[in-house]
Amino acid sequence: MHAEVNPYEAVIGLEIHVQLNAATKLFCDCPNQPGDAPNRNTCPVCLWLPGAMPRLSAAAVEKAVLASLALHCTIAQESAFDQKVYYYPDLPKGFQLSQHHQPLAKGGWIDIRDEDGRPRRLRLHHIHLEEDVARLVHETEDRRPVSLVDFNRAGAPLIEIVTEPDMRSPWEAMEFLKSLRTRLRYTGSSDCSMEQGTMRVDANISLRRSGTESLNTKVEVKNMNSIRNVGDAIAYETRRQAESLERGEPVTLHTRLWDPQQGITTAMREKFSGPCVPDPSVPVIRMDDVWLERIRRQLPEMPARKAERFVAAYQLSTEEARTIGEEREVAVFFEATVRLGAPPRQAALWVAGQLLPALRDRRQSLGETPLTPDRFAGLLSLLDQERIHAGAARELLLLMLEKEGAPADLVAAGGFQQVSDAAELETLVSTVLANHPADVVDFQKGNPKVLGFLMGAAMKASGGKANPRRLKELLARRLRRL
Repeated sequence: MHAEVNPYEAVIGLEIHVQLNAATKLFCDCPNQPGDAPNRNTCPVCLWLPGAMPRLSAAAVEKAVLASLALHCTIAQESAFDQKVYYYPDLPKGFQLSQHHQPLAKGGWIDIRDEDGRPRRLRLHHIHLEEDVARLVHETEDRRPVSLVDFNRAGAPLIEIVTEPDMRSPWEAMEFLKSLRTRLRYTGSSDCSMEQGTMRVDANISLRRSGTESLNTKVEVKNMNSIRNVGDAIAYETRRQAESLERGEPVTLHTRLWDPQQGITTAMREKFSGPCVPDPSVPVIRMDDVWLERIRRQLPEMPARKAERFVAAYQLSTEEARTIGEEREVAVFFEATVRLGAPPRQAALWVAGQLLPALRDRRQSLGETPLTPDRFAGLLSLLDQERIHAGAARELLLLMLEKEGAPADLVAAGGFQQVSDAAELETLVSTVLANHPADVVDFQKGNPKVLGFLMGAAMKASGGKANPRRLKELLARRLRRL
């Protein structure tokens, strides 16, 4: 029996809008803070009032170039802005300033591994700078639907990353986005949060007969607010197009929305492409080699290289190194902890196994907590000195994510101290043995499981504070003497 061969191959390209975290908007000095109260951060340029003249932000250009270099792009010596014309209420001047004819950067790539673990290089077509549009807010007033416009986001600095149609599966698209997000966060150019809208992804999907090289009519899918949603939307749209083709129905060029509740895409509008003409109000951007080299020197060590170094320098496993190296903030925190004297293997285990899961549960970044490398190293030192046991250390770590203070002080205040004093442990063992004479007899008759039971009883009697290693040694020694 032969396995069924899929007659179609998916051809997938992505368009990713990334909001740069420059302090101001792209063409004015308004704060780049779209989440503020509506229409708080506006000026004549944002609102495009008569006589307003845009002034390009040098900081935004630097962040865009840094991001492009991190993706192996070739930076254009000259790039320029165009007027991308379309008419929607979120764009009062009737066009968007974007780079169509002369983009900031071309080429580039990201290396991933496919579902079978084989290396895949996914290419970029280009990266261009553009301004963001305003945000439409749909509400109801007196039972009538109304649409309001918030111009805080208008003019926010964006880069649009356009890939080649190299991806063939939802998996590859998702892996591409994960790697892209990590690399851009490393540069410090953007937060790249799909949930908060600082990274927005559109997927262009078409199908072709397997074994052919033709590019067929594509469908664009929008409204995906997580990487998982991108994968799910691509998977659904691939199936939908395949079913249409099997029924003999043509695929038409249009835009669709992803509905995460129903798990389907729905038709939104026909694909619109208005004229795009050079803009006379923004000068051409010219970059010389000296300036470009200065920006290139700002590039940090990238995640893959950092993970390789962590394996070689600290004897971490490949998985540990990748996990710790995924976020620059975490990688810096780990190395600072090691420099303070914490054993690398122990620090890695606690960062990967305890700290990162705790941060995910709390939906926090490391920088949003009062935990510092010296406090974390202090916690590990207390554990290493057996002043606290592993369970108490986990509780203490959660406390340190909320409260300031030296670890030793928090231990004393919270009663986390581990009992290691020989005299106290001897008294504890004597009490437990006296309270369980039948179990002692059972042990003497050759039942080794009794030791575990008595250990549990002793730990319970100590309130979980007894040093388990020393307690077990002492308990076993006393049982053998009886």
